[in-house]
Amino acid sequence: MVIIAEMNVLAVGMEDRAGEFKGLPVRLLNMAHGSDAIRSFKTDQIDSVISHWHLADMRDGRFLKKLKAVKPDMPTVAIIEPDNPQQEIDARMLGVSAVIPEDCDDQYFREVMTSVLGLHDVHAIETLYAVKEL
Repeated sequence: MVIIAEMNVLAVGMEDRAGEFKGLPVRLLNMAHGSDAIRSFKTDQIDSVISHWHLADMRDGRFLKKLKAVKPDMPTVAIIEPDNPQQEIDARMLGVSAVIPEDCDDQYFREVMTSVLGLHDVHAIETLYAVKEL
């Protein structure tokens, strides 16, 4: 018997990329706003976070700054504007696990996410997860 652990991934401002987690053994919690994401930590066990640098209610990385101040060891991915070196520098100085430009292709996005989540053999995981869902 194969048991695949499910991880809870909080995705903030990422509605457009939710499909890229399909087939991975993760429970995706989508939040549009940083304030909602902060509240979700009170009710959900969060294992990892992926967030846009600029959110509608928290500009300039405020959500990620608050998160890393409280949970510095949490695996975190920052989505930044393409060709904005200052955002990348600021995100890396926070200690995020990875920085991805928002215009990256789907394959690169998925590779970075699986690496940050520690899902190294994605093809085998996708196959086993599909069998588990049947």
